[in-house]
Amino acid sequence: MFSHVMVGTSDLERSRRFYDTVLGTLGIKPGFQDRHRIFWRSPAGSFGATLPINGEPHTVGNGSTIGFACESPEQVDRWHAAGIENGGTTCEDPPGVRQGPAGRLYLAYMRDPDGNKLCAMHRFPKDAA
Repeated sequence: MFSHVMVGTSDLERSRRFYDTVLGTLGIKPGFQDRHRIFWRSPAGSFGATLPINGEPHTVGNGSTIGFACESPEQVDRWHAAGIENGGTTCEDPPGVRQGPAGRLYLAYMRDPDGNKLCAMHRFPKDAA
């Protein structure tokens, strides 16, 4: 459905360090810079961080969350730990299992150094206890 997702940043190098490490836990190679933005690519699409091109300060979307798919709860935990160790801040409940209308999920939430809200999610198979 999506070709890419991009967040604003006030510091490209800080974003590069944060996302190279965090996305590296998902098997994504380090980002590459294209003018005023950095892109990380996967077979499923691209994620980017950019200095706002209008020259205004970046802002954080109120109510926005960007979710990353993970292969296991352990990968979610590695993602979250890498983010916290590299300038992210945890938010919402600690990483763990959540049960709801979407089924059984293992989730972790954090904010990147610019305040963008991120989520890592592993969806358990429907027949898993």
